[in-house]
Amino acid sequence: MNRITEITKRDILDLFQNGLEIDEFFRTRTVTYNYYGRLEEIDFLKRLYDLERMPSFDSRFANAEQDIWQHTVNNDDYPYCWVFEDKRFNLQDGSDEVYLKFLCEVFHPAVRYDKGYWKEFLVATNKLLQNDGYEIYPAEKISNRDVYGWRIYQQEDNTLFIPYSQRNAKDIKAKKIVLSIKRKVRNQIYQFLERYNIVYQATDETGWNYNTTVAEDVFNEIRQFYVPKCYNDKKEYVETADLQAFILSNSPFCVLDAIEFFAKHSISDDFEPQINAILKLNEIPFQLSKGKLMNTFDTQINKNSLVSVQEVGLKELLQEASKYYDENNLQIAVEKLWDAFERLKTYYCSSTVDKKKSVNKIIMDMGNNQQPFLELFEKEFHELTILGNNFRIRHHETTKTDIQDKRHYEYFYKRCLSLISTAIQYLDGRNL
Repeated sequence: MNRITEITKRDILDLFQNGLEIDEFFRTRTVTYNYYGRLEEIDFLKRLYDLERMPSFDSRFANAEQDIWQHTVNNDDYPYCWVFEDKRFNLQDGSDEVYLKFLCEVFHPAVRYDKGYWKEFLVATNKLLQNDGYEIYPAEKISNRDVYGWRIYQQEDNTLFIPYSQRNAKDIKAKKIVLSIKRKVRNQIYQFLERYNIVYQATDETGWNYNTTVAEDVFNEIRQFYVPKCYNDKKEYVETADLQAFILSNSPFCVLDAIEFFAKHSISDDFEPQINAILKLNEIPFQLSKGKLMNTFDTQINKNSLVSVQEVGLKELLQEASKYYDENNLQIAVEKLWDAFERLKTYYCSSTVDKKKSVNKIIMDMGNNQQPFLELFEKEFHELTILGNNFRIRHHETTKTDIQDKRHYEYFYKRCLSLISTAIQYLDGRNL
């Protein structure tokens, strides 16, 4: 895939070559950041490329490693950021996948210089990439530090944010979703939210400045959907604007609403992992992701698995399927997931490898040369293909079996997701 334009690549090169302007103490200055971070340049490149097997551009040397050492260490006569335009590394004219993998490595915790301006350069790089439909994001953690992967950029929807209790009102009313939160846990959640209940100065439409708190903003947003209430000492359900009372003496689903709205107003990167730690500690089957709480039973593809998908089309379809599923649009979610399944089958396709051979390679890798598993996965690939052909999932001819029950969509989605999420862990010979 080649969505990243020459313009964006030139802008990113200029960023690392010429530096970034930042505002500091009422003045603007230009700061720089080495793309290879705290490593030697050649050591950084060896993390991504087998330099000993790559050709030398200097006839005196047998391979790229010797060539690069001579011109970056011994003589140091290569220009700064030469690698971005060196054809051996395919950054200028290669695929988006190669370019994005390189950028993610720039910000890897083993590479980046934490005392440098890496965060500012990450933000600036992301702004440029988003113009072409990508973003770099924290995909996992090592030693409590973010490890970055890339994904398709999905622009924030400016429509009204709908909290958990309202998104799932029908299922809650029908008791398809049941939840209980003990008072001790509620108190932990309240204490956590209170730490983020900061006082700040806001400006109204007339230009008047006034002090407010995050909790006041949260209550104002909740009022767009329902009157915030709690049970008082007389067990009467009364209106409240008190955060502690709202959390300790209310429906558990209102507690989830408060968490989501606080997440919306938080600017801290720690909010999500910390609230998730509290929920996990107390065995509450919910997880906050991208500002929304999801039942962990319905958790989407594991982040560590998705980050390993290096083919743009497959990653994009998986992200879209996950997005529609989270929005409870199961029909489109299943359609997108089946598109991803068909795309997965062609993962290894080339001029010499057809779709059937590509599928066989995926099955061989998944089966680990164990006949029972080879037969199991071959059967599952075959049966999911038949389901996609016989039911109205991707094809809408009148001869296809219509799907009218939401629970059937759930079944199709989770069955297909199970196979895909397992298969992608074995792509490109990975041994996880």
